Amino acid sequence: MITIINCAQNTEEWHLARAGIPTASMFATVMASGRGGGDSKTRAKYMRQLAGEVITGKPMEGFTNVHMDRGHEMEPEARELYAFATDTLPEQVGFIRNGQKGCSPDSLVGANGMLEIKTKLPDLVIECWERGDFPPEHKAQCQGALWVAEREWIDIVVYWPGMPVFIKRAFRDEGYIAEISKAVDQFNTELAALVDRVRHYGRRAETLNNPLVQNVLAG
Repeated sequence: MITIINCAQNTEEWHLARAGIPTASMFATVMASGRGGGDSKTRAKYMRQLAGEVITGKPMEGFTNVHMDRGHEMEPEARELYAFATDTLPEQVGFIRNGQKGCSPDSLVGANGMLEIKTKLPDLVIECWERGDFPPEHKAQCQGALWVAEREWIDIVVYWPGMPVFIKRAFRDEGYIAEISKAVDQFNTELAALVDRVRHYGRRAETLNNPLVQNVLAG
C-alpha cells in the first residue's frame, strides 16, 4: 500500500518517515556484492545503520556533502526548466512508502510519471549528451522509485547552470525491477534477523547485570 508523506525533504519529519527501511537511493547498495561474490562492506554498513534506527526508533544523523548541498540549491531551477521544456506541472512530494521500502522522488508528473534531478559538473553533462542514454549509474535508484511508487515512467534531468539541460525518459524494466525486489526482500529478511540478534544481546546484557544473576555467577 502506497503512502505519500507530504513534508519537505531533509527535514526531521522526512528523516523519521524513511528511518529503518531501505530507500531507492540506496538500492544499488542493497544489490551490491563484494569481491568474488562475497559480502559487500557498504551493504553491511547500511544494514547496521537501518538496524540502529529500528532499535532506537530514531533516524541516524543525515549525511550531506558539498555535492548534495549543491544539488539542493540548484534543484528548483532544474525543475522549472524541465516544466517549461515538457509543458508539465511537476508535483513535489516528500516521501513515498510502500511496505518495507520507500523513495523520495524530486517530483511526480501526471498520473504515471516521476522526475529525478541530478546536478553534475559540465564535463559530466557533456558525457550524458555524448552517451545519449539514461545514465546507468542511476538505474537502480530510478527503476526502484518506479517500483516503490507503482509508476510507469521516470524522466531524469541532468543539470548545470549554463549547460544544455539533458532530459531522458526511462520506462519500467520489469526484469530489472524483479531483481531489485528480490534483493530488497532478502535485505529486509537479513535486517529483521540482525535486529533480533541485537535485541537478544540487550536482553542478555540485562540478565547478566541483574544482581541475583551476578550473585549466582560469583558463587
